[in-house]
Amino acid sequence: MAAADTTFNQHRNLLFTLVYEILGSVHDAEDVVQETWLAWATVEADQIEHPKAYLVRIAVRQALARSRRLRAAREDYVGPWLPEPLLTAADPAEAAFQAEELTFGLLVVLETLSPLERAAFVLREGFGYEHAEIARLLERSPAAARQLIHRAREHVQARRPRFPADPDLARQAAERFLAATLGGHLGDLMDVLAPPTSPCGPTAAARCRPPCAR
Repeated sequence: MAAADTTFNQHRNLLFTLVYEILGSVHDAEDVVQETWLAWATVEADQIEHPKAYLVRIAVRQALARSRRLRAAREDYVGPWLPEPLLTAADPAEAAFQAEELTFGLLVVLETLSPLERAAFVLREGFGYEHAEIARLLERSPAAARQLIHRAREHVQARRPRFPADPDLARQAAERFLAATLGGHLGDLMDVLAPPTSPCGPTAAARCRPPCAR
């Protein structure tokens, strides 16, 4: 076992780099490297003629399988797009599952909605803001805010990607969403979903800049 540990640790950085290039997520890459170790621990390492090639093959297969699972989860996700504002799961495993669900939901939001649609959608679906309050925050008329939310819901339900989305950004948005529900600053979440540098992105105070031309 000591020899197997040594061999694996010699190639660990390489494995992580390869997996990260496939998945684009540190969290997922670390999980796959751990899964690769578990698979490696079940074989007779001294019987493997080319350990490096063997480990790379395991890691790449695991990474591709995880990539397919993540893609399928986004396509087949049927749960609520955003959870109730306060997650109260006492079980760490359940809390982790809920956080993963939230990440998938926010990844769909990032892929399918414009920055302004994201802000309106999350304020309404995630935090229960009324249309009039959303209109005030985004400096739109109540009718325009209502239309924004309606259009955002249609895009989310259609699940047709319109914008590139980074899974790490979705995870960051999920973390800020949870922080906001526990008393953190909502503007921090808005900065991820609709950055101030975007044409209509809300500022850190969750307000929109002067209305863009429609």
